[in-house]
This record gives sequence, structure tokens and C-alpha cells, in this order.
Amino acid sequence: MSTSRRFGWVKGAAALAVAAQLAACGSIPRVAYTADQASAAVPAGMDLSVRAYADASESTFTEMVARPERSKRAFAYLALSGGGGDGAYGAGILNGWSESGKRPEFALVSGVSTGALIAPFAFLGSAYDSTLTDIYTSGVASTLVQSPSVTNIVFGSGLFGDGRLRDLVRRYVTSDLLAAIAEQHAKGRRLLVVTTNLDSQRAVIWNMGAIATNGGPNAVALFTDVLTASASIPAVFPPQLLDVQAEGRAFQEMHVDGSVVTPVFTLPQSFLLRDGRLRTAGKADIYVIINGRLEPEFDVAQNNTLSIVERSFTTASRARSRATLAATYAFTRGNGMGFNLTYIDESAPNTTTAKGFDTAYMRQLYESGRETGRAGTFWRKSVPTAPLVKAIAAGVARN
Repeated sequence: MSTSRRFGWVKGAAALAVAAQLAACGSIPRVAYTADQASAAVPAGMDLSVRAYADASESTFTEMVARPERSKRAFAYLALSGGGGDGAYGAGILNGWSESGKRPEFALVSGVSTGALIAPFAFLGSAYDSTLTDIYTSGVASTLVQSPSVTNIVFGSGLFGDGRLRDLVRRYVTSDLLAAIAEQHAKGRRLLVVTTNLDSQRAVIWNMGAIATNGGPNAVALFTDVLTASASIPAVFPPQLLDVQAEGRAFQEMHVDGSVVTPVFTLPQSFLLRDGRLRTAGKADIYVIINGRLEPEFDVAQNNTLSIVERSFTTASRARSRATLAATYAFTRGNGMGFNLTYIDESAPNTTTAKGFDTAYMRQLYESGRETGRAGTFWRKSVPTAPLVKAIAAGVARN
């Protein structure tokens, strides 16, 4: 079995759980800072406009995504989930959708984990479809999980602790890319990426267009660090230590995979829990691409530590995704917005036999997504229910 199969993103995390106590003995000291300083902190060379906590007030998020008053285009929002190598599905969907001629220009794009790696290129449109193809089918992603070292866990902070994920991201993040994003940001379009701040135990929404617009010597580095952090699966890849400043002090925040808090980011809690109707100018649609499966799958779990942790990770992630989608669906119905969902279903290559960043698997999944996107009729208009719920409903109907 190949290394990339043995160390899929879930299984890699599971394998490292057994080394947690040893890892604590080899931890690297950090500069301490206070909760007040954390609240006031901004990335070096940036201002407060580049980020906000996901649980911030409704007005904070509204200000972040505000569009120019003159904008009369329909509001199309694309949300891209995490999923490791299963991001090949989302890349395929987007490229096939482009080929269908029906893909809209998105006013807002959000990405979490592997979805964060897709997001900048989805935001910029079909001209960057070839970049998505390269990321998920060229074989470059498979290098992320080659030659794992448990030594990195005991004396470092990730099974693959040599910065290879950041190197991969840096391969695609250039000053030209940031210039293109800044140009679209100036038009009122918004690109958001989610990370998890482990120090504060909160999700952070990064306004990537604001980072690109800020420019300066730190912009490309920060943009790269945020994308890397969003995809840094805890214990598999090392966290990103981001340089920030507050109260005249410089220190570092620890950021990891945005999926730790939310597998997909659609709307902040302040929106999903609000009373009353949200006023929007014209038609609005939310499109959600889940780079993975949603529906529970029956399989007899093996009675060993790695299998139990892996199965638990998968179960929790799918449950949180369905909960987020259910809340989003209710919000769209209550506010007259269109809800559109796609995810990996039974027609795609079997993810239970090939996980992680196996190149052959990702190519199959990419082509499956591409064919689906090209068909143009792949959007589901509601959230799938669990098989048990379906069975109960069927029984009630028969009685």
C-alpha cells in the first residue's frame, strides 16, 4: 500500500494521537501573550480589515463583505469545504462547470482547508482552471505525504514537519496572483479563508482581498501563510505561527486547519441565528461544494485505536457538515435565497479504498467531478437526511 494511502488526512491524524504524550515532552517554547493582546493583535504590516473572528458581530462581517452601492449584479456565493485530496472533486466540478458555460462570477468565495487552496483560483474564474487541474492531478500533491517521520512528532509539531505544505502553496501564490485578486477586491468582490486560532480556540475569517490590496513586502508571505494554515491538518502538518503585533509587542499566534472548527464556512453564527429577514439587493444564491461525502456509511469498525479514531474523525466531520448545511438551508429559505449543494456521492470513485493524496485516485475523482460539472444539473436543492431518518420516514409512509 502506498504512503499516500496509508497517510490520508484522517488516518494521519489518527496515527499521531498515540504519540501525544511523547510530543508534549518535545514541545518548542513560545512567547507568552495575554487575552487582551490577542483581541487587539493585527498581522505585521496590516490593519484590522484583514480579518475577524467567525463569531464576531453581524455588523463586523457585513462591513467585511460590503459591496459598492452601484453593484447591481446578482449575488452568487461559493463556499468550498475541507477534505484533503478529495479537493480534486471540487476542482473538477468548477472546471466542468466552466465548460458548461453556466458558471457565474461569484461575488463572494470562502474556503476551508483544501477548499482554501481552491478558493483563490475559483474566485478569479475560469482563466485559472488549469491551475486547479495542476494542483490536484499533476502528482505534486502526493509529495505532501512522502517519507513520514514520527521523530517530527516527538521533537516537532507534525508528521510531515519540513514545510512541504507551505512550499506547495508558495508555488502557486505569486505577486501577480495577488494583483489579480486586489483588482477584483476593488470591484467589491470578496475572497475569504478560514483558519483556527488554537491560542484563542476560535475560527478566524481572513479577508484575502484586503491582504492582497494592502500589498507591501509582507502581503505574499501572509497570503501564503494563511492558505497554508487553513490546510494544516493538526499533527499531520505543522501549524503556522503568524507574526502579529499588539500594545507595542510582537508575538506569534498559532493557526491550524479551519476544519477544526467548521468543515465548511457559509455564514457566521450571528447570521444563522438571527431573527428577522435579511435584506438583499436582487437575486441571491449560495453554492456549496463539499469535498467529501455527507451521508453516513455503514461499515463494521475495527477494534483498534487507529481505526476507532479515524472512524470518529470522519463521523464528527460529516455530522458537523450536515449541521452547518441544515442551518444554512433554513437561513436561505427564510430569506428567499437559492440553496445549491454538491458533494461526493455513490457515483464517484470509492473513497473507502483510496484516501489522502494518492495521485491516481485524485485524477479519477477530478474527472468524476468534471463530468458532473459539465452536465450542469448537479446541484441539490436541500440537505440529505441520514439513512435512518429516511428509513423511519418510509416506514411512517407505509403505515
